[in-house]
Amino acid sequence: MLKTKSEQVLLLTAIVLLSAGIALGFSQQLLFDHLGIALRWAAVGVLSVFAAQRRSLTAWIFVAMVAGAELGFDAPTVAVNLRVFSDIFMRLIKTIVAPLILATLITGIAGHGDLKSVGRMGIKSLIYFEVATTLALVIGLVAINLSHAGVGLSLQASAASAESVPAAPAAAVHWQDFLLHIFPENIAKSVAEGQILQVAVFAIFFGIALACLSREKRAPMLTFFSSLSEVMFKFTNLVMYFAPIGVGAAMAFTVGQMGLGVLVNLGKLLLTLYIALIAFALLVFVPSAWLFRIPLRQFLPAVAEPSTIAFATSSSEAALPSAMESMEAFGVPRRIVAFVIPAGYSFNSTGSTLYLAVASIFVAQAAGISLSLGQQILMLLTLMVTSKGVAGVPRSVLVLLFATAATFHLPTEPIFVILGIDAVADMGRTAINVAGNCLASVVVAKWEGAFDTEPASPIVLEGVAE
Repeated sequence: MLKTKSEQVLLLTAIVLLSAGIALGFSQQLLFDHLGIALRWAAVGVLSVFAAQRRSLTAWIFVAMVAGAELGFDAPTVAVNLRVFSDIFMRLIKTIVAPLILATLITGIAGHGDLKSVGRMGIKSLIYFEVATTLALVIGLVAINLSHAGVGLSLQASAASAESVPAAPAAAVHWQDFLLHIFPENIAKSVAEGQILQVAVFAIFFGIALACLSREKRAPMLTFFSSLSEVMFKFTNLVMYFAPIGVGAAMAFTVGQMGLGVLVNLGKLLLTLYIALIAFALLVFVPSAWLFRIPLRQFLPAVAEPSTIAFATSSSEAALPSAMESMEAFGVPRRIVAFVIPAGYSFNSTGSTLYLAVASIFVAQAAGISLSLGQQILMLLTLMVTSKGVAGVPRSVLVLLFATAATFHLPTEPIFVILGIDAVADMGRTAINVAGNCLASVVVAKWEGAFDTEPASPIVLEGVAE
């Protein structure tokens, strides 16, 4: 919400300048092209004044996104070399994730003391996750069947492309492998590799074991992990000061590497995906919020910062600390935040599952293969299982696409074409993943009758206020 008239004027001025600059950018005359560049950078300057008045990290992240996109478009050679700053931001975030989950989850389970409520919370979370991901798959299938984005691409399978697909990725998403992947063999290795689900499983068992001890025996460890969680939230606050630079660099690299022009079919695919993601938000997120009486006017600003970070960096992991902070400040108890959000990263990647449905049918359409309704339903059921491993495998969405193509005897050449727009697609689906997991934590808190019953940590409130 815009707080003052000055902010409204600044934002409107920036929109006008940006629109005029984009319009002039289509001109073939060099003078108008230079004028367009000047107007677009003037818009960035006005947005910077807006962010300075707003005194909000989210506003600065938004400005960085616009500036990064403009730099990537105007100076792609320079922009692609800025990736190092987004990599620095990602490294800093990765140092936070595992210790934060470990400390908050152990504290939440052992400090709460009621193990029955932990089990009840887990069942409720899984029910919500399964319903949400199933609806995401259905909406994705409907969207791609309506748009026919792949029709006309006419990419046939070749022996070379079939041989170029490695066999390992398909095996990596087998259910036995995913089940085994959940359990850590070495917690230090899991932390070092950033295996969120393995760290969470270890923390759950450790927290249960700690809760089973007498109060005197568990007090020292509980104090340690409680202090560690506070330190990691403070660490997050410090790292987030670098977020605008990291986000801007990530956006500059993406635009500079890809450019703004894409083929017609890939443009249709992107349009289909983003419309489907918006439809999912309206048809699933909004009714869920209404059903559990979640105040959307307060929830949307709370989820804005983590979703923006996820959109710009295409990384759910980068947004995890911010998401946990924002939801605790919103009123979700830390024990629920620490349980639901990390679990959701593996079991509630709704944006990624929706994209899998869209991309899988796109591959068939691009190859000129007509799938019956029964085959599409079978594909949906298959994706319903395999998509649960999305967070456990590097570049997992593409891995799952290759696995799906192999299962249903589809050619793989269209998947290589999709690689060209995967970065842009990843931005939208990752933002929905993060927003969905934030909403899931509020839903479970409301379901448990625990929403807004425990005060947030002052350090958490400090980070959200900045």
